[in-house]
Amino acid sequence: MLLLCMDSALRHSRHSFFFATVPLIYRHVLLDATPTASLFHSLHPLCDLPDQSPKMEMILSALLGEGITRSLNFFISKSSKLQPHDVEDRFHRVLLRAQVIIDEAMGRHITNHAMLQQLDMLRDAMHQGHYTLDTFRYQFHKEEDKKDQVVSHCLSLSTLNFLKGFYSSSNRNSQILEELQEAFHTLSSMILDAEKLAVFLTSYPRMYRQPYSMHLLLGSCMFGRQMEAELVLSFLLHTDPNAAEQLEVLPIVGPGKVGKSTLVAHVCYDKRVRDHFLEIMFLSDNDFKSDKLTYLGEGCVKKYQNSTLNKDGRMLVVIEATGDFNEQEWNRMYATCKRYMKSGSKIIITSRYDKITKLGTTRAVTLKHLSDEAYWYFFKTLLFGSTDPVMHPRLTCLAMEIARMLKRCLFGAAGTINFLRDNFDIHYWCKVVSFLRGFNNWHVSKFGEHPCDALNQNTRPVHLGRMVRSSEEIVVYRQYECSSQEEVPKISIKSVVYGDVKSSGRFEGLAFSSEIPPYYNYIYSCEIRDLKTQGAKRKRS
Repeated sequence: MLLLCMDSALRHSRHSFFFATVPLIYRHVLLDATPTASLFHSLHPLCDLPDQSPKMEMILSALLGEGITRSLNFFISKSSKLQPHDVEDRFHRVLLRAQVIIDEAMGRHITNHAMLQQLDMLRDAMHQGHYTLDTFRYQFHKEEDKKDQVVSHCLSLSTLNFLKGFYSSSNRNSQILEELQEAFHTLSSMILDAEKLAVFLTSYPRMYRQPYSMHLLLGSCMFGRQMEAELVLSFLLHTDPNAAEQLEVLPIVGPGKVGKSTLVAHVCYDKRVRDHFLEIMFLSDNDFKSDKLTYLGEGCVKKYQNSTLNKDGRMLVVIEATGDFNEQEWNRMYATCKRYMKSGSKIIITSRYDKITKLGTTRAVTLKHLSDEAYWYFFKTLLFGSTDPVMHPRLTCLAMEIARMLKRCLFGAAGTINFLRDNFDIHYWCKVVSFLRGFNNWHVSKFGEHPCDALNQNTRPVHLGRMVRSSEEIVVYRQYECSSQEEVPKISIKSVVYGDVKSSGRFEGLAFSSEIPPYYNYIYSCEIRDLKTQGAKRKRS
């Protein structure tokens, strides 16, 4: 009878049971006002129980404890389910706190690798948080977007396709809210762990004065490579007295256009590195097969000379291995360097092939493409600049889709961002989304790969589309770089892709001008072709 009464109590309506029991629990248990039996009577007067033995009191206490636990769990679960606006507001404040720590770290010379690793984890969590919050915001504003018929058509094809598979149609809002809450708790706990780290940051010297706006900082630094840069710096500046007989080699591995050469050039531009080495020379793998190595330092592609007197005479040789090479060539190269270079000299070799890792005397530095979340943060920050993206939810939703279709390509981001900023209009951005989607699908169906992947490989001609002149295509035959002192083409590749630039025959186009060391200009050798003419030629043949 007792168990049936308790089961009836627990099966009672949750709301009525909750509101009836919680006040009594606080009065009887927390204030210890009445014994257990009277409390049970007050909870369920239907159970008319005689005076209880100690054994029965224990049973009642256990059953009552179960009821209290279920009630409190129900109360906590209900109270923890915040409204979407509350979660968004709290998450935004947590992201700001993470941003303060990351911004401060980006402007300082941090040499502690454990601290850099913790900062990398915090940075990744922050990027994930921004990505999740933005997805939530633009899912929330989806109904508003549909009011504009022009935008509705564009978003129905782009944004919903982007979000499908991420959320099901029936419980999309609840799932994205759960993701938001999970990211919120993860980032909050990481910030608590990083509180002492933020204090230690002030002990490291500043690299530059922090700009007021983050888009100014990201436009003038190597985004997302602080830890890798510090690893290279540590290798170059560290002197091992026990390695006098060994020439130290650091391999840097990563896919094409990921930033290997830019990372090395960025580090070599550091004053500490230039003061440490008498000469910094850049070679290519083609130099392995020439007689230049007989006279090391003659005929190098690029060379930096230390104007100050360096008594140690240390040298740094940077080798860019664009292709594959055998061990015999490397052994010849290494023997020549060891013969002519003094103690404390170093070698850095970069390649997209993992086999060079066995050539290193230390652990290789591996570069990977930015994550989708980090790329979106970079793209959004540079695109909107000092403008708050929250004030333009539909434009930000389109920008998110454009960033996804660029497939984390930094070269593609630079030119596209400039055009979108010059045409800050939702109708134009919809045209860009439609063009990129159609062109990417065409390129994949015809060549079996994304156009950004084809450009990164740089092994064969690449076909690009034109947004305004859809009957024409751009064929990129060659990609190369030149220094900032050399003259660059007046035609930009993005103006040809997105604009109405007229050109006949082959021409040189500026693809990207880097604003960070070594300030290279990246040039494409191109030709504009008429697709109709090409189709007619194929039919005649």
